[in-house]
Amino acid sequence: MNIQAELFNGPCICGRSHRIEVKEIVIGNHAADALFQKLKDGSPAEYGRPLILCDTNTEKAAREKLQAVWQLCGELKLPADNLHADNHGVELVHRALDERMERGEPVPGLLLAVGSGTIHDLTRYIAHERGIPFVSVPTAASVDGFVSTVAAMTWNGMKKTLPAVSPIGVFADTDIFSRAPWRLTASGVSDLLGKYVALADWRIAHEVTGEYICQRVCRMEEEAMEAVCQCMAGLRAGEADAYEKLMYALLLSGLAMQMIGNSRPASCAEHHVSHLWEMEVINGHVDALHGEKVSIGLVLNISLYKKIARAIREGSCRVKPYEGLEEELLHATFGAKGLYESVLQENTPDPMKAVDPDRLAEKLPRIAEIIEALPSEEELVQLLRESGCIYDVSQIGLTEDIIPLTMRLSPYVRNRLSFNRMRKMLDWPES
Repeated sequence: MNIQAELFNGPCICGRSHRIEVKEIVIGNHAADALFQKLKDGSPAEYGRPLILCDTNTEKAAREKLQAVWQLCGELKLPADNLHADNHGVELVHRALDERMERGEPVPGLLLAVGSGTIHDLTRYIAHERGIPFVSVPTAASVDGFVSTVAAMTWNGMKKTLPAVSPIGVFADTDIFSRAPWRLTASGVSDLLGKYVALADWRIAHEVTGEYICQRVCRMEEEAMEAVCQCMAGLRAGEADAYEKLMYALLLSGLAMQMIGNSRPASCAEHHVSHLWEMEVINGHVDALHGEKVSIGLVLNISLYKKIARAIREGSCRVKPYEGLEEELLHATFGAKGLYESVLQENTPDPMKAVDPDRLAEKLPRIAEIIEALPSEEELVQLLRESGCIYDVSQIGLTEDIIPLTMRLSPYVRNRLSFNRMRKMLDWPES
C-alpha cells in the first residue's frame, strides 16, 4: 500500500494551495526492502552516509527486518529508559552527534528515525536544527505525527510545539510495526479517535470567530477515523491488512496536518488534557502513553460538551461577558512549577479575545448541532473498552477529583481556541 503524497499538493476548494513535504510513503511488508533499495541507489551520491537514530527498544524491534539497511548506515542508539521528547533528549542527541564528529566519523547526510513518537519528535527537531533531511521508519502504529512538520516537545517544563521538518519519506514495514506491544497500537487508535473532539472544536471556532477551516482536510480526518473503526476487529486478531489500514489512517491524519501547516485538524481540547498531565502541574508523574491520555481527554470533553448541548437545547445556557485570563489560578498552579510567565506568554494574545459575545449567543444552536453529531460518551467508552484502549482516569493512576481542575486548566496549555475554553463565557447548570 502506497500513498501518493503529491495528490494532496496544490489548490484546494478551501481557497488555499496546500503543500506536502513528504515525497514517498510505503506501507507493507516490502517497505524495508524498498528503503534498502532507495538507500543503495541514492547514497552516498545523493545524501551522504545515512545515520539511524533509534533507542534500545526500537533497535530490538526493527533491526532483524532492517538488517540490510543497518549495514548501509551508521547508528546512534539512545537509552530507552527515561527518554523523552524534551530539551534534555535534544541535548543528548546533539552531544552524541558532536562526539561522533570529534571521533572523525562522517557528518550524516540523512537521518533515519527508527522508532515511534519520541524518536520521531527528537529526529525531526534535530533534522531541522542541523539542516539534515530524515526518513521515517515507524516501529509501532502508536501516533499520527510521523509526517508532522512540528515537534511536540516539553521544553523547560512547558509543553510546546516547536518548528521542525517533515520526513522526505515514510517506510512503514508491517512485519515491524504489527509486532509492537498491543498497548502501543491501542495508543494509536486512541490518538485517531481523539479527532472527534478536535474537529468539533475547529468547526465551532470557525462558526464563532470565522477562523479558517478546510472541509477537505476535515474529511481526511473523518476518513482516518472511519478506517480505524472498520479495522478494529482485524487489529485484535493480528491481521496484517488491518494494521496497514491503521498505519494508513495515522499517516492520512498527519498529511491533513501538513496541508494546514499545524496540528489544528488533529489536536485540541482532548490533547490539551494530555499535555497538562504531561507537564505535571496538578499531578505527579503518570505512567501513560500519549494516546492513552488523549482518549481520556476525549471522553472527558465529549461528556462536558454533550451536557452543554443539552442545556442549549433546553434554553438554560446563556452567554456572559469574558472575564479574562484566570491569573490567580494560573499563578497558584503553573506558578508553583515555575511556569507562570511561560503560560502567560503562551496565552498572549488571548484567543478568547476573538470571541464576540453576541455572535457566540447567535451560534449556540449551531454549536449544539455540531456536538450532537458526535458519538455519545457511552458509545465512545464502549468502543475504547472493546479495543483495549484506556478511557478512565483510574486506569492511569489518577482519581476523579482531578477532573474539574484538569478541565479548567487544560485550555491554557495551548494558544488554541477550543469549546472547552469558550465555555468560560457560558453560564449553564452544571449539576
